[in-house]
Amino acid sequence: MSVVPNADRASLAGPSLEAIREAHARIAPHIHRTPVMTSQSLDAVASAQLYFKCENLQKTGSFKIRGATNTIFSLGEEEVSRGVVTHSSGNHAAAVALAARWRGVRAWIVMPSNSSLAKRRAVEAYGGEISYCEPTLSAREATAVEIMRRTGAVIIHPYDDDRIIAGQATAAVEFLEEVPGLDFLLAPVSGGGLLSGTAIAAQGLEPGIHVVGCEPKNADDAYRSLAAGRLVPANHPDTIADGLRAQLGERTFAILRERVDRIVVLTEEEIVAAMRLVWERMKLVIEPSSAVAVAPALGRKLAGPERAAEGKRIGIILSGGNVDLVSLPFR
Repeated sequence: MSVVPNADRASLAGPSLEAIREAHARIAPHIHRTPVMTSQSLDAVASAQLYFKCENLQKTGSFKIRGATNTIFSLGEEEVSRGVVTHSSGNHAAAVALAARWRGVRAWIVMPSNSSLAKRRAVEAYGGEISYCEPTLSAREATAVEIMRRTGAVIIHPYDDDRIIAGQATAAVEFLEEVPGLDFLLAPVSGGGLLSGTAIAAQGLEPGIHVVGCEPKNADDAYRSLAAGRLVPANHPDTIADGLRAQLGERTFAILRERVDRIVVLTEEEIVAAMRLVWERMKLVIEPSSAVAVAPALGRKLAGPERAAEGKRIGIILSGGNVDLVSLPFR
């Protein structure tokens, strides 16, 4: 059974730019307006001007607090009285737990059994009540549905919801307000909430900008889905970028088909190398899912027949910084 909110099934176009601005006004009192940073050292590696939107410095350590806060603070009093439930490998889980605490709402969180220890501890610290399940999308959804049936809790879908997408889009709005005139805007893709929102906001504010999704080769359902013109399920994704193991939903797939320039896939080695370089050169703690958006620029994988990237202004959304420090991939 799908746990996409029924009220949102009427349209797959995604939220409007106006809805995104309303979301920003709603969540602004609660979140950080994260900084944009640069690095001459990494500019030299990329042979381009790189700008990094540092959502790794966001509350809960990722952009996910934007969508969770917008959704939970959009609920009516009767809905919040029943509590909320979600499923997530970590960052969305922590965001829902904290946003629910801000609203005074009980939060049930379904997490796969292979979730990182750091992310599990964060959910617990924010007051979320964790239920573990097998590390598959079907198990996550089934467990969430069972909790929803038992408690009456409102589902907060991790990505396939216009309220979530609008909240995530606010990062791109802030980014382009601070750094207008970008040629490329890169964001990681998993379920597609961040990339969908980024594409809607970016194209509304900067017509002609190239929005590029970035994805692990070992979890490349978005790349394969867009190539096939239909949703292609993920087959046991196995990547160090644990935040990118989900798969596109109907809504996010429809938005990406219309608005995203292309998807670039990265090897595990490229992801680790980009993560290490950002740690070393910028002194920023980013998680592998963030490094997925950095790697195409550093590896000069953006150029195409009509898209020369050398010397261009490239924006990169660093999606999060929640790393299990006892199991770093560096040697």
